[in-house]
Amino acid sequence: MILSMTSFAHREQATDFGGLRWELRSVNHRYLDISLRLPDELRGLEQKVRERVGQRLKRGKVECSLRFQAAAEESPDLAVDAEAVKRLSKVLDEISRRLSNPARVSPIEVLNLPGVIQRREPDLEPLYQAALELLEETLDDMVDSRAREGDKLKTLIEQRCDTIGELVEQARERLPALRLALRRKLEERLGELAEQLEPGRLEQEIALLAQKMDVDEEVDRLSGHVQEVRHILEREEPVGRRLDFLMQELNREANTLASKFIDAEVTRMSVDLKVLIEQIREQVQNIE
Repeated sequence: MILSMTSFAHREQATDFGGLRWELRSVNHRYLDISLRLPDELRGLEQKVRERVGQRLKRGKVECSLRFQAAAEESPDLAVDAEAVKRLSKVLDEISRRLSNPARVSPIEVLNLPGVIQRREPDLEPLYQAALELLEETLDDMVDSRAREGDKLKTLIEQRCDTIGELVEQARERLPALRLALRRKLEERLGELAEQLEPGRLEQEIALLAQKMDVDEEVDRLSGHVQEVRHILEREEPVGRRLDFLMQELNREANTLASKFIDAEVTRMSVDLKVLIEQIREQVQNIE
C-alpha cells in the first residue's frame, strides 16, 4: 500500500480532568523525525507517544501537538499533618517560655508553615490513558489520510509509467531504420576514401560506430525499470527510497540513450522521458 508522507489529522475529547486535543502534521523527510509539544501535566507521556507514532509511521517529519484544557477545579483536597502541628506546638511553647513577652501565634500563620498543609495530588493515570487512546484514534485518521493521498500518487505514477513505456517502444521500433540510415550514410562518406583505406578498414569503422550507437541494452533496461516500478507500487511496505533509487536509474538510461544516438526524434523522446521521470521523482519524494 502506497502511503503519502504529507497529511494532517486532529481529534479532541472531553474527560473528567478536562479537554484533550491532538493535532498531527507530517511532511516528507528522509527518515522518521518526531517533534512533540506536550503540556506540563502530560510530559510523562513523551516516551510512550514516540513509541506509538514510531509503530504506525516509518518516514516523514511528524509534528505531534497535544493541548489540554483543565476542568474547573473544585475545592482543593487538603489535609493537615497532625504530627507536624504537634511538633510545631512544642517548639512554639519552648520559644514562648524563653521570651519575656511573646506574641500570640495565629492558626493561619501555622497553616502557612511548610509541611503543615498537605495537598493530595489527583491520580493522573486515567488522563494519561485517555490521551494515549485519543492519540491512537488520531493516528488512525492520519494513516487513512496518507493512504488516500498515496492512492492518488500511485495513479499518477502509473499513468506516467504508461507514457514512458509507450515512448520506449517507439524508440525500439525506430532504432532499426535509424541504424540502417546511419550505416548507409557512413558507407557513402567512407566510400569516397575507400581507395585510401587499408583492406577491411571500412568494415571495421562501420562495426565500431555501430557498436557505439547500440542502445538496445539501454532500451531494455528502461523497460525493465518501468516494470520494477509497477511491481514496487504493489508492495505492502514503505517503498519511497526504493522508488527514488529507480528514478535515478531511469534518468541515467534516458541520458545514455540521448548521448549515444544522434537523431532529432530520439533526442526528443529522451527529453520527454526525462520530463516524465522528473515528474515521477517529485511524486516519489512524498511517498513513505
